[in-house]
Amino acid sequence: MKNGIAIAGNLIVDYVKIIDIYPDPGMLCSIMSRTQSVGGCAANTLGCIAAMDPKMKLSCHGCIGDDEAGGFIMTFLKQNGIETRGVKVKAGNMTSFTDVMTVKETGARTFFQARGANAVFEMEDLDFEAIGCYDMFHIGYALLLDQFDREDNEYGTLMARVLKRIQDLGVKTSMDVVSEDSERFACIVKPSLRYCNYFIANEIEGGKVAGVEPRSHKGILDQDGLLEICQRLMEYGVSELVVLHAPEGGIYLDRYGNHGFVPSLKLPKGYIKGSVGAGDAFCAGILYSLYQEYPIEEAMMIANGAAAANLSAVDSVSGLRSVKELRTLIERYREEGKAI
Repeated sequence: MKNGIAIAGNLIVDYVKIIDIYPDPGMLCSIMSRTQSVGGCAANTLGCIAAMDPKMKLSCHGCIGDDEAGGFIMTFLKQNGIETRGVKVKAGNMTSFTDVMTVKETGARTFFQARGANAVFEMEDLDFEAIGCYDMFHIGYALLLDQFDREDNEYGTLMARVLKRIQDLGVKTSMDVVSEDSERFACIVKPSLRYCNYFIANEIEGGKVAGVEPRSHKGILDQDGLLEICQRLMEYGVSELVVLHAPEGGIYLDRYGNHGFVPSLKLPKGYIKGSVGAGDAFCAGILYSLYQEYPIEEAMMIANGAAAANLSAVDSVSGLRSVKELRTLIERYREEGKAI
């Protein structure tokens, strides 16, 4: 009998602010609207899977503060039928939040992040016995979980140690990382790849880990470069599947060498309201499809559909839909799609 998916990581409240332009330093822009929603890997990904299939057994693991924002996250999780016993309240710490500045015309977003309780979320907060009752465990985001990013003398990082321990329980492991303009990717992410069954990230993150540019100097997505990134990530230790996603589509490479690129849906002008959480929605589509043992090409389409649904709303959860609705969305916009 299948026993569901446990997800650990960042728990955040997103304050999404729609702006007319992104200003130069010292200049002014207008905030046109403001919404509040859950954010972060754990809440976003779990929320998307719960919307796809309300019967799925899901469990959340992370930390919040003893404040209104923490209560907001807990209410969201419980309303979506997600197990919350793995969520720890850290007294004296605020719940993490992000101001997401989204340009109305393009959907481009910039993040201003307060780590809050996520900064003190640590290995001792994880209930390994409870996690061992699930079939899959996903954690994110590396580079934004201070305690898990710390150096470990035996495994490289504490996140790597955690993933190894969970694999030893017979649970499939997966991880995601955060987009960051730094040189930390290789030293923090690579140690964990040896203990990942699956690795799911965007093209920029994957490229930084692998040391390969995913785009040409003109900004055009390079499918050969993407495949090289996937190959290097497998060489670093991912045991079953690497998936990278970009606005143009997603690429996969499995342990047998099978690979392919699946274009994103061709969405009409005006459809995209924001892109907050689109990567988490794509990730949720992959995790759910792997759990259901869908063929990889179908999994990639489901992931593209989940990301497209996400893009229809300014926040990370208002666009979430059931698998049936995602399939309808895919059929509606798939035929117009084309490979890059």
